[in-house]
Amino acid sequence: MDNSEIREQHDAQQLAEACREAMYRDDYTAQAMGISIERVGPGYALGRMEVRKDMVNSHRICHGGMTFALADTLFAYACNAYNRATVASGCSIEYLAPAFLGDILTAEAVERSLSGRTGVYDITVSRQNGEVVALFRGKSYRIRGEVIGAATAPETMAD
Repeated sequence: MDNSEIREQHDAQQLAEACREAMYRDDYTAQAMGISIERVGPGYALGRMEVRKDMVNSHRICHGGMTFALADTLFAYACNAYNRATVASGCSIEYLAPAFLGDILTAEAVERSLSGRTGVYDITVSRQNGEVVALFRGKSYRIRGEVIGAATAPETMAD
């Protein structure tokens, strides 16, 4: 790997982190749900959420919509990490095991394909013991605009 490739990777990582900060500032849903966005990179995001009492249904397990919202949130951070405004064009989820009050759920979003305006991302949601509770697949579509403008992009990106 030469110096220009190293710089490109560093710049892409800085851009992904700047996009995370810009998005989270206005992401009232993630904030209200207590979702933390812990790591991002180009086409990648990892975050966590604690299952609270207001997230548990009458079966005393985490409501599926909460698990979906966690996965969907990490999907959004992964596909917007390139600073190109991107939305979901379709999503599906498979619930494999329940999550319970007090569980710490981790969602990891990984880009599988990106071509033109569309992408495919897989998100794995697991409990603190590593047990997978859900598998989510999101299809993305790039729309007009950017996550952050040139004025707020990292200095190295303005070069």
